Amino acid sequence: MKLLTLPLLLCAMIALSRGAGDVSPTCSDNWTKIGSRCFGYVLTPMSWSEAEKNCVSMGGHLASVHSADENQDIQSLIWSITHNYKDTWVGGSDQSKEGVWTWTDGTQFSFKGWCRGEPNNSGNGQHCLQINYQVNRCWDDFFCEQKYPSICAKKI
Repeated sequence: MKLLTLPLLLCAMIALSRGAGDVSPTCSDNWTKIGSRCFGYVLTPMSWSEAEKNCVSMGGHLASVHSADENQDIQSLIWSITHNYKDTWVGGSDQSKEGVWTWTDGTQFSFKGWCRGEPNNSGNGQHCLQINYQVNRCWDDFFCEQKYPSICAKKI
């Protein structure tokens, strides 16, 4: 019994010495941990639906955004890769019902970072959500066929 106690004690000491941050799940290469999800920036411009299909093929969805801090973290991720705040697709859409915004991952659409006067459905066809719009880097509804880079998110 003493032979089993020593290895177990050593394992416990190693685990405790690492701290909670070191044993938490991480994201694979080309993904960045923000909160409890992994985010990946896709540089290739695509339509919103192509971008969503691409994210699904990688095990996620176009990113949903649930707080001002998360919005800022996503913007910082884009900046760190591009050194610019590029217009970028995320997973918000009101394609199913005008004015009712939903996320492609099925989470609740509660936080909103819309630009002043948005969403406005200008031209009767702006149903997809882009972030980093104009100098305020806020949200805008835009034509889904437009080709932009995108940000995907998946659970850890």
